[in-house]
Amino acid sequence: MPDAPQSLSRYWLVAIAAAYLYLFPYYPKLQSANELPRVYLVKAMVDDGTFAIDHGVAQYGKTSDLSRYADHYYQNKAPGSSLVAVPVYAVVSKLCGPPSLAVSMWLCRVVTGIVPTLLLVWLLWGYLARFAPDPATRRLVLFAYAFGSMAFTYSILYYGHQLAAVCIAGAWILGEGVADGTRRTRTMVAVGLLAGMAPLVDYQAAFAGVPLAIYLGLRLRAWRPFAIATLAAVPPIAFLLVYQHACFGSAFATGYNYSTTFAGDHAAGFLGMTHPSWAAFVGVMVAPDNGFVVLAPWWLLAIPGGRILWRRGERALVATVIAIAVIFVAFVSSLAFWRAGWEVGPRYIVALQPFLLPLVAATFAEWRSRPIAFGLACGLVVIGVVIYTLSSATLPMWPADSAGTTFKNPVFEVMFRLLGDHAVAPNVLRALGVQGLPSIAPVVVGIAALVGFAMRAAGATRQALMIAVVVAAAGIAAFSLAGRDPSAAREASAAYARTLYPAVTQ
Repeated sequence: MPDAPQSLSRYWLVAIAAAYLYLFPYYPKLQSANELPRVYLVKAMVDDGTFAIDHGVAQYGKTSDLSRYADHYYQNKAPGSSLVAVPVYAVVSKLCGPPSLAVSMWLCRVVTGIVPTLLLVWLLWGYLARFAPDPATRRLVLFAYAFGSMAFTYSILYYGHQLAAVCIAGAWILGEGVADGTRRTRTMVAVGLLAGMAPLVDYQAAFAGVPLAIYLGLRLRAWRPFAIATLAAVPPIAFLLVYQHACFGSAFATGYNYSTTFAGDHAAGFLGMTHPSWAAFVGVMVAPDNGFVVLAPWWLLAIPGGRILWRRGERALVATVIAIAVIFVAFVSSLAFWRAGWEVGPRYIVALQPFLLPLVAATFAEWRSRPIAFGLACGLVVIGVVIYTLSSATLPMWPADSAGTTFKNPVFEVMFRLLGDHAVAPNVLRALGVQGLPSIAPVVVGIAALVGFAMRAAGATRQALMIAVVVAAAGIAAFSLAGRDPSAAREASAAYARTLYPAVTQ
């Protein structure tokens, strides 16, 4: 890989891994609807030799994300994340006996979230050199991605979205390498396998496939590499069809067709998608409780970055990224269940994030010599890092119904309130007996130091750093203005006291 110095692989990846592994936000009282069925499926495949998760449901309890068909329970999601975890779970089970639910959850999170994200960051390090040749600039961009975006949340949870993002982005980066001549044609086997794995892990990841296939096809300008990738994509897609037929009686029936709780939402249109809604678009992009560019405003830097790369002649890439972004946003804005329940950030578009990074990197590279602009950009990064780091250190799943009515201001009503009550996620020091805020101090201080160092190393002057602090403080303080309706605030306070605080402090 071009330009992959040991400083990243030996130190920065280790730092990211340490932060991710330090936290284990596991709350049995909440019966995580998105995670438990995936774990049940892992256990069912290894322990019982079946796709039916009846045993897990009977032993550990039901959740809302189940499907019921022919008198059996199944998970209602794509099975890829469970399939990826099966080999490691099988080895552990063989050597030590079937692990507990908590240990199984930890294994699944590490295997399908943390390790793949580290691999993606390593790939991105080399790939982003094309847009930001300076290593310090790229390091800052990757820290923003690792600590200040949904990549953090969904790497340490077993939701599948980040694994799908790794698959489709990995296919893109490796395919670019073949097109550039830095990788051999046989790499297209991995490209096709990863592209086929993406929808096996998370159905909506397939939406990135068409623009990406067109882009790589135009860049490769040869039928053989494309044919190799196409053939390599067949096995994971075939497994998905076989799985769906075995579970639901048809290769083209998904678990959403037989969902026990949200069948009405998923039955509308295609996979619950009907037509775009303005309310959904606002909720997904700019609402203060969960908006993509509100919780991590540094993603807005992709806009000037797109203009910069367009002027440089990277028009095919920019057009492809725009197409992928439009498709994902249109998709989630068309869902009846667009709020997606418990989440931090609009999780249905997690797979979009890596595609925006070249544009963001171009902005940082261009603005390095402009202290005011660079300070503003750094301040936007700090806002994302504060929100995604502190939510991961407390409760990285903010509750809401499909209309987002439970918590209008989860930054203050959930995240900061939990911190004020010394209610933090399980972590390494907490396992050793240290309670409350001191137990999360190492990871919070460590991430702050890493990001601060990265900004300074990337060229942030004192003036730029002061601007970053002011921008970040103003941005975080602005959340206090959200959700000021007294009735909604009382409802949120009651829900916090009744459900969240007891679950986190169990």
